[in-house]
Amino acid sequence: MPVPKTNADKLIKMSVQGHPSPPEHYGRHGFDADGQPFLLPGTGGIVYNVHIGDPAFGWEADHLEPAVSAVADQKERSSALNAGFNFYSCTGNEAVIISGDAKGDKGVVIGHHGGSERVIIEFGEETMEKMTLEDKILIRGFGQGLKFIDYPDIAVYNFDPNLIEPLGIEDGKNGIIVPVCAKVPGQLMGSGVGSTSMGRSDYDIMTADKEYIKELKLDKLRFGDFVAITDHDNRYGRSYRRGATTIGIVVHGDCRWAGHGPGITTLISSVIPGKIEPVISSDANIGKILGIGRFKN
Repeated sequence: MPVPKTNADKLIKMSVQGHPSPPEHYGRHGFDADGQPFLLPGTGGIVYNVHIGDPAFGWEADHLEPAVSAVADQKERSSALNAGFNFYSCTGNEAVIISGDAKGDKGVVIGHHGGSERVIIEFGEETMEKMTLEDKILIRGFGQGLKFIDYPDIAVYNFDPNLIEPLGIEDGKNGIIVPVCAKVPGQLMGSGVGSTSMGRSDYDIMTADKEYIKELKLDKLRFGDFVAITDHDNRYGRSYRRGATTIGIVVHGDCRWAGHGPGITTLISSVIPGKIEPVISSDANIGKILGIGRFKN
């Protein structure tokens, strides 16, 4: 099957700059969906022992962000400066460290985490060992405005067009075929539903019903997995719509708060049944297709 035609030659590539986000915590207990208290590490920082390809479940943490989470403005994360850093940083973009002992080392943008307003970036372990929270990270933002020329009813956000061929996206009979590691029923989508910030955030798979999650084998999700969310429209906001399909990528780990769980950054969406045909493939992980994270040679 041929690769879908895009307008990639019309997209701009723009630099945005940030730094690793210091981890924040109030040191107080939270309460899970069953009313049980927990006091665990949360978001931010350089997480040395968690990478793309690792499980999104099972860590003694909440909303865990793998590898490096970065911001442009730590104090004003709702500012236009920080929102722009998130918006221009697309899944698959190159990130380069431009200061400190790791200067010149490169990583890959995985996606962005709403609420904490951070960009998640995969760097190698040797690089992370040299990094500090003051290091400057330059991202070559490329992907916003991407379109599949023959399918104007498919919306695309946050997606570097250089990922299309490695992921294996192809023309199908009525639309595009997209490899994914799992299909997520729209009824499981929680925190972030109703948001119109598809271009700089994520939304969560609810995991309070642990038996149902196991039944669907969603407890096997890994950081960096591409997934299909059924009956969900992400074109102009996040909402339930029968027949719609949204493709996203897993950017943060499971959560204990009610209405939360692994976070999915929006990539591709259509409300027309059959325009996006997800096919299950265990290889549909950004680490696997780019040879990064736990899949690095």
